[in-house]
Amino acid sequence: MDSLVYSKDQSFKTKLQRFCEKAQVAHNVTDVVNEVLGAVKKHGDSAVITYTEKFDGASLKASELRVSESELKAAEKALSASDKKAIRESIRLVKAFHKKTLPKKWSMLNEQGGRVGERFYPIDRVGLYIPGGNVPLVSTVVMTATLAKLVGCPEIMVCTPPSKDGSIAPAMLATLSMIGISEVYKVGGVQAVGAMAYGTKTVRPVDKIYGPGNAYVMEAKRQVLGTVGIDLLPGPSELMIIADGKAKPEHLAADLLAQAEHGSGKELLYFATTSKVLIDRVQRALEKALPLVSHSEKCAKVLKERTLTVSCKSMDEAVALANYIAPEHLELQVSDSLIEPLTKKIRTAGAILQGYATPTVLGDFTAGPSHTLPTGRAGRFFGGLQAIDFMRRTSTVRYNAKSLQKAAPVVEAFARMEQLDAHGRSLTVRLPK
Repeated sequence: MDSLVYSKDQSFKTKLQRFCEKAQVAHNVTDVVNEVLGAVKKHGDSAVITYTEKFDGASLKASELRVSESELKAAEKALSASDKKAIRESIRLVKAFHKKTLPKKWSMLNEQGGRVGERFYPIDRVGLYIPGGNVPLVSTVVMTATLAKLVGCPEIMVCTPPSKDGSIAPAMLATLSMIGISEVYKVGGVQAVGAMAYGTKTVRPVDKIYGPGNAYVMEAKRQVLGTVGIDLLPGPSELMIIADGKAKPEHLAADLLAQAEHGSGKELLYFATTSKVLIDRVQRALEKALPLVSHSEKCAKVLKERTLTVSCKSMDEAVALANYIAPEHLELQVSDSLIEPLTKKIRTAGAILQGYATPTVLGDFTAGPSHTLPTGRAGRFFGGLQAIDFMRRTSTVRYNAKSLQKAAPVVEAFARMEQLDAHGRSLTVRLPK
């Protein structure tokens, strides 16, 4: 962890702002995305195939883009009993959590006597983007597809990048099959977002796109917004840890390495503490643990170039820092007495992991909330993925002659103020002569 700053430094705010800006999209990413999306929109399958070979190294025909149902079933059948058990448990926990969040239709009489209310409907056709490549995110299948199934979306399709041999990770296919997803395409990256948004001869367009991805995928989602809906912009992983002096350095080092190993090289890590002694101990723990992880080279680069350690004067200062950063995952590695007071003050984190015994990986794989969370300070205005994101809301209004009469003075006043006489007449024409 080479980047150590002190909150008391005069240049602290500038350094913090510059570090957070590392999450911003580079201009060359925007240009590439624009080019690929334009090609997919114009040329359809041929562009998807060309870019799949260019970016993923997989040479496929249009007829090979869709995964067959027999391949999905075979993957499920071949999965070990222990892995199936773990996946089923994760699905149950995610479903149980999100059942609590489901909205219910309602209606009431307003003071004019009109009946108003809301109804909620599952979105007709949704597209889930599941990252593959360096790290095939099997857990992301659970964290997105389970929600779409829970609310009853009539059509759910999935795009995920293939390996160079054109295959998809068997565990990912097995999980899709277990959840009941049968429309799966071997398409990743920007070309997948383009295919889902604009449609091709092979891939029918969707109404809304979901799922995390790298900087190119996030920029693609940003550019197609309006043609289709998007969930949020969950990009490369972020972790912030706030720790007191009693936190175990070995645990903090393990958590930092866990988020650094995603493989994009764009992850951002933040470590804030009031204990200068702990900073030194975590550094030594990282040096000791780094050789033990499989992706040590990639992790080392993230630790060196994309990790910010902040020495804070107080916990309140650490909380203010968290509210500015709006981290995807925020670990409160603090004593029990501090958990609730700190949590009450935090307003922008995607997910808050509370206490010494709660590493971020619980949220990644099994606890219940979706791990599809806002990054790049988008937590200031986005929350994590919810069941309601797979639904659309419609308001209902019903008046009768009596309630219409009561509403008339208000409508006539607004029509006069806004100089929209036809608006006012559309009500008054219904009143008794």
